[in-house]
Amino acid sequence: MLQRDVAPGIHRVEDAFVNWYLVEDGPRLTIVDCGVPRSWGSLQAALAELGRAPGDVEAVLVTHPHPDHLGFAERARTEWRVPVWVHERDTSLSRHPFNYEKEHSPLRHLGSVHTLRVAVAMGAAGVLRTRALSEVRGFLEETELDVPGRPRPIHTPGHTHGHTAFHFPDRGAVIAGDALATHEPYSGRRGPRIVSGAANADSMQALASLQRIAETEAAVVLPGHGDPWTGGAADAVERARDAGRS
Repeated sequence: MLQRDVAPGIHRVEDAFVNWYLVEDGPRLTIVDCGVPRSWGSLQAALAELGRAPGDVEAVLVTHPHPDHLGFAERARTEWRVPVWVHERDTSLSRHPFNYEKEHSPLRHLGSVHTLRVAVAMGAAGVLRTRALSEVRGFLEETELDVPGRPRPIHTPGHTHGHTAFHFPDRGAVIAGDALATHEPYSGRRGPRIVSGAANADSMQALASLQRIAETEAAVVLPGHGDPWTGGAADAVERARDAGRS
């Protein structure tokens, strides 16, 4: 379901406990993250609801190429000829999205009813069929990207080595990806926090990277999992630090 204007001109879609976003800039669109493979249908529905067409989409930005954020990226790239932007440090992972680094096995969480709910939902949404990216447009600099919405990449490593949040200063918003969640997908805990070590390459680095989110001074934080946080970036980061590792 499309949630309009979670920040000005930024719309949220959630599929199988995963968020992705559509950013409007006049008649042009940028997609940030791509959910799960089933999100391709959600994308068609969202475009129709917004009165948009596939030709309006000019860019896909990926906060990090884990399977639950890469869903329809390769399909958009090949069928719509839309460039997919990924941080240079994650280009290798984008070609092998299931071979991601983690601190401990996800099996540690199998006793959690919430973990099983998320796993079943993602499985039904086709996450295990997520296609790797065969071509990406890499970036390293934290300068404004020449795509609709003109976001500034914020390198926030820890979840992956190239994990990147996207700051929209004129809209008072930062799309945080999995640098910060408000609904942690392994434990089911609510409120700002980093993601479990079952998916983090380096949780201590992820905690350190929260400072980059705080420095945006964004009024709204848009996470990869969970509801938008409207209490400001500084408050979200303080709460995530207090929650610590999981």
